[in-house]
Amino acid sequence: MKRTNFRWFMAVLIFLITFMSYMDRVNLSVATPTIMQEFGFTKVDMGFLQTAFFTGYAFMQIPGGMMAEYFGQRIASTLAVTWWSVFTVLTAWGNSFTSLAIIRALFGLGEGPIFPAMNNFIYRWFNKAEKATASSFMLSGAFVGPVFGPAVTVALMLAFGWRSVFIIFGAAGLVLALAWWFLAKNDPRQCPFVNKAEADHIESGMVLNNSKAAKEIAPWGSFITSTQFWAIGLQYFITDYIMYVFLAWLPLYLMEAQGFSLAKMGIAASFPWAALCLITFLTGYVSDKLIAAGVSKHKARTLFGASGLLISGAALYMAAIATTPTMNVFWLTISLGSLGFTFNASWAASMDIGGKFCGTVSGWMNFWGNIGGVVAPVATAWVATHYGWQAAISMTAFSAILGVVCWLAVKPDQVILKDQI
Repeated sequence: MKRTNFRWFMAVLIFLITFMSYMDRVNLSVATPTIMQEFGFTKVDMGFLQTAFFTGYAFMQIPGGMMAEYFGQRIASTLAVTWWSVFTVLTAWGNSFTSLAIIRALFGLGEGPIFPAMNNFIYRWFNKAEKATASSFMLSGAFVGPVFGPAVTVALMLAFGWRSVFIIFGAAGLVLALAWWFLAKNDPRQCPFVNKAEADHIESGMVLNNSKAAKEIAPWGSFITSTQFWAIGLQYFITDYIMYVFLAWLPLYLMEAQGFSLAKMGIAASFPWAALCLITFLTGYVSDKLIAAGVSKHKARTLFGASGLLISGAALYMAAIATTPTMNVFWLTISLGSLGFTFNASWAASMDIGGKFCGTVSGWMNFWGNIGGVVAPVATAWVATHYGWQAAISMTAFSAILGVVCWLAVKPDQVILKDQI
């Protein structure tokens, strides 16, 4: 029987969903100068609006992962995409700091479950030698959003005003939610587009214990006492902290500190995200090839993860002291791009050490990452306001050292629960 490859079609759909999730996030950053002017907001005000989103987003990470494991990722993912798309549309009706803060917090609650749920889907739908590549679809979709986001958002803003951006992208998200509901299944064998040969390939080397109840709760007692569990969470705090500084403040930074116009900023801001997307995808492909060739997961995951943070911090410092806008954008591109090594390694490692509870482990990891998202917008705004943009960027650069140290304690060859693979 010729093997179908429907799982890769689903990988493309995951790409589109995470692409939309980040388009919806980056739109507020690009619209920041216009919103500040219309409502009279300060940088700190906008930082709190970003933090409102990340507070809701971080709060739902662990519950989102557990929901995907208990109820199935199909329900968790569909509800998440529908919820955040509705509140994306409602952002257009925000007319004060309070209303925008509430809407963005509820928007964050909706986006919270999506990455843990998708990670759970990848664990169940892809062969063990394909998981990093599949993860790269999830992550690359997220990072392509900010590549096209600035230019597309600026074009829509200039043509129809900033509110139109949120209405259009919210409506597109509802279409994707409908597609996921009809196509995604918790078990690939339940999908009419997956034949037996593909299902057998997916499950090759996977331990499936069907004697246990389908609904299980992660063993938190074992997780919370694991050094790996804490290390993968804390390194992701640093990784996401750096990334969210870019997401929240890159457009305004390029305009205020580097003198870019709104139109030129839309182009310049896309380069770092394009590099991040490319390196994330290549890292997933190379990582899977290395593991298939017999290289240990420690080398394929841990060394990639630590090296990405090390390069990112060094390049970000070079961007802070760059003397021309061109060199500044060059080093910013190297800095954010190198995080692609770390992002892919993080999500692949969370599946390696989490096994069938990878939804909970990745939810825990992304919870800490988005605590970084809570802190980054306001902390960066405060430092930039009181000490200037160079100090804010330099502080972010040196934070990478802590992430490198944490990676040394992550051992993807060792599953937290020895009987779960």
